[in-house]
Amino acid sequence: MLSVTPASPSPPAADDLPPPPVDEDGDRISVTDVNGTIAHFEMSYSAPSAGAREKFGPPLRSRIPSAVYLAVAIAFAIVTWYAYNAPESSTLFVWAVEGDRIRPLSASVIAIVLLVSAAATVVRTHMRGVLVSDDWVEARYLLPLGIPRARRWGWAQVTRIVVDGSRVALEMYDGGFERLPEVANGEALTQLLMHHAVRLRIHVTVL
Repeated sequence: MLSVTPASPSPPAADDLPPPPVDEDGDRISVTDVNGTIAHFEMSYSAPSAGAREKFGPPLRSRIPSAVYLAVAIAFAIVTWYAYNAPESSTLFVWAVEGDRIRPLSASVIAIVLLVSAAATVVRTHMRGVLVSDDWVEARYLLPLGIPRARRWGWAQVTRIVVDGSRVALEMYDGGFERLPEVANGEALTQLLMHHAVRLRIHVTVL
């Protein structure tokens, strides 16, 4: 004798369902209000766009002289400003105001020249370094007279990357070598260049 399994009860009709909860104004209460929670949505991470570039500045020892020069210029400007506002009997007032009568340039002009020169020196110092993008490598140097110089090579021109500690050189398609300037974070620069070397199948030599 076969056993008969009773059929599952049919779902209740729409008329039998309890009415949705409403607030005092007669509006339907949302699920989040009933449960006392708030829905959160996580934003997906977006990778850097193509063509993004990384900049590596000069090492700290190269930035110290310009920073010291700027600090001295600022200190001289503060002293000069105080001297012009000091009492007439003070040594600083005599040096600044009375000394301007015999100097070819006043103390205030000298202070402005020093500030502008020091700021330009700091900016020029930070112009050195290496820029790396998905398409090219750019090296920025300073010539002996302080004239900035930049050279850029496309990855298609590079056949080998030579790593010597924190220094990096590029071997070009014509057999020549270009040494990149020393940067503050040489390890990060080396890792980034090796990443591009793997991506573009460029040979890497570690000395």
